[in-house]
Amino acid sequence: MLGAIAGDVIGSVYEHHHIKTEDFNLFHPSCIFTDDTVMTIAVADAILHQRDYAEAMKRFGRLFPHAGYGGQFSRWIFEDEVRPYNSWGNGSAMRVSPIGLAFKDVDTVLKEAARSAEVSHNHPEGIRGAQAVALAVHLARQGKSKTFIRGEIAQRFGYDLDQKLDEIRPHYKFDISCQGSVPPALIAFFQSRDYEDAIRKAISLGGDSDTLACITGGIARAFYGRIPAEIVEFVLSRLPEEFIQILEEFEAAFAGK
Repeated sequence: MLGAIAGDVIGSVYEHHHIKTEDFNLFHPSCIFTDDTVMTIAVADAILHQRDYAEAMKRFGRLFPHAGYGGQFSRWIFEDEVRPYNSWGNGSAMRVSPIGLAFKDVDTVLKEAARSAEVSHNHPEGIRGAQAVALAVHLARQGKSKTFIRGEIAQRFGYDLDQKLDEIRPHYKFDISCQGSVPPALIAFFQSRDYEDAIRKAISLGGDSDTLACITGGIARAFYGRIPAEIVEFVLSRLPEEFIQILEEFEAAFAGK
C-alpha cells in the first residue's frame, strides 16, 4: 500500500506540469499527498476495521476536503446518502491496492474490488479498472511472473497490454478515465526494472501523473518487495500521523498473507 501512496506523492507535483522523461527529481519539495492517498487509506481503514467502504471514504474525505477530488466525487463525499454516479473515472482504480494485499483468493479480491468501486464508480469501466488493478496487486504479491499477470489481466478485462511505453508516451494526454489510465499504468509496471524505475516510467507518460504512479506503484511494491529507504523516508515525512498509523496497522495485519 505504501507503494501506491509513494507514487501519488512523487507524482503530485507533475500532475499539472507534465513531463515526458524519466529523468526528473523524485524528491521535489512541493510534493504532497492527494486524493489518491486519502482514498487508499480509507479503503485500508475499511478493511482493517470492517467498515463499509463508502462510510470510510466519506469520513476521510471530510477530514481532508482539499486533497484534489474531482467535482462529482467531492459532492458525493458530503452527501448523507450513498448514491453512485455511474463514473468511469480512475478514482476507483487508484484506491484499490489494499484489497489486492488483504484478501487471499482471486474471487474475493475481484468481489471486494467491485464493492469498493460501485459505491461511487458503478459504471462497468469503473468496476473493471478497480478489479484489474486489485488483481494485478494480488498476483504480484503471490509471486506470479509479469508474463502471467499480463496474460491474466488481458484475458479477464480485455486491455491491450502489448504496447511499448515509448510508443504510448509521445501521444499520451491527460486522461482521468479508467480505460485511459489503467492500461498505461500497468504497462509502466510491466516494462520496469524495479520500484523506482516503475514510478519514473508512469510519471514520464505526462498524464494524470499522481494517479498513474499510484496505480503503478501499488503493483510494483507488491512485485519487487521493497521501496528504496530514501523514498520511504521522503514520503512518510509528507503524511499525517493518522495515515502512518493506518499504514503500520495494515502492514502488521497483512504482511504475511
